[in-house]
Amino acid sequence: MAKSIHDRGGESAYAHLDVSDEANWEQVVKNAVERFGAIHILVNNAGIGTLPDVEEETLHGFNQTIAINQTAVWLGMKYTIPQMRVSGGGSIINISSIFGTVGGFGRSVAYHASKGAVRLMTKNAAVRYAKENIRVNSVHPGFIDTPMISQVKDASDPAMQQMMSAILGMTPMGRLGKPEEVAAIIAFLASDDAAYCTGAEFYVDGGWTAM
Repeated sequence: MAKSIHDRGGESAYAHLDVSDEANWEQVVKNAVERFGAIHILVNNAGIGTLPDVEEETLHGFNQTIAINQTAVWLGMKYTIPQMRVSGGGSIINISSIFGTVGGFGRSVAYHASKGAVRLMTKNAAVRYAKENIRVNSVHPGFIDTPMISQVKDASDPAMQQMMSAILGMTPMGRLGKPEEVAAIIAFLASDDAAYCTGAEFYVDGGWTAM
């Protein structure tokens, strides 16, 4: 991605980041400020998917999902907000999920827990920093055609195939979303066109949550 931006005439840099590690966040934010002078936009997009239900999930699996999907969002905000304050404001876009709002299929308990937390952390931070010109919004994708859904989409297990059919059947548009359709909402929220949007939820789900 960094090379693609550079090849099109933009300025970019790649830095490896373990989003669950506080020291990593502190260093990567420091490096970004040193290189680019300021931070105006943060997109908390890292995440993992899980399938186990309440009884099947393990403590290790639950904690890992929370660390990457939930704690990392808090750490990202914790270390970028002070820099946004210095810059006079900014926009934070936290990627939640439709499963941060609804119960889905009764599986993926750790995923639901983490994404629900992202939804409310977003609102909490939006209220806290609104007067400092720091906007915080959440994006809630439905089923998007990315590697995360491949464990269901490409599975040979009849149960997973049945789940995939159910996903498409329950999506009013009848298809998976495209990554660029989510990216378009993120780009809008990062821009000045969304200057009066904060604490809001933006759904890119083909109508799933309208059902």
